[in-house]
Amino acid sequence: MLWEWHRRAAAGLAELGRHTTNYLGLYLVILEDVFPPTPTSDLLGSAVLDEAGPGDRVLDMGTGGGSNALLAARTASDVIGVDINPAAVAAATANAVRNGLADRARSVVGDLFEPVDGRFDLIIYDPPFRWLRPRSTLEQAVADEGYRSLTRFMAEVGDRLSDDGRLLLFFGTTGDIDYLHQLLDDAGL
Repeated sequence: MLWEWHRRAAAGLAELGRHTTNYLGLYLVILEDVFPPTPTSDLLGSAVLDEAGPGDRVLDMGTGGGSNALLAARTASDVIGVDINPAAVAAATANAVRNGLADRARSVVGDLFEPVDGRFDLIIYDPPFRWLRPRSTLEQAVADEGYRSLTRFMAEVGDRLSDDGRLLLFFGTTGDIDYLHQLLDDAGL
């Protein structure tokens, strides 16, 4: 049942192709293989707007088209988006320029924390929440076989938060919430 639901949801995302969207006041161009904001994305986006502050160093992990990085860059002056998908980084970079935020937000290709140094005042993460094996680049945004990426992220995030750092984590309702709670407890968060 879950596999069939996942297949239909992934197919729906793929059908969107390249498109434009307005997201909490941002004008975004989303490329074909890039995960777009969804109808529930504004929940995380609103939290980003509430949490990002002047002087904050912000990391948006799995930045996609850059929506949350750009929301943070409206206030924070040093924002880095990371994504394993080069098309996502290209979209996020172009969206930063398009929205006049390129001087405050940049994006880099990489696997979790590998391409960044230092600590952050705010880390935003909308992880893949299904434990299934991704079948495409686009599915990597929602599927993480055996929660390998989520597990690694949670093991490393504590060392990347500043002393007063905050983590905004958005997790899908079809994910294993009990496992997430265990990871949070193990990380001391």
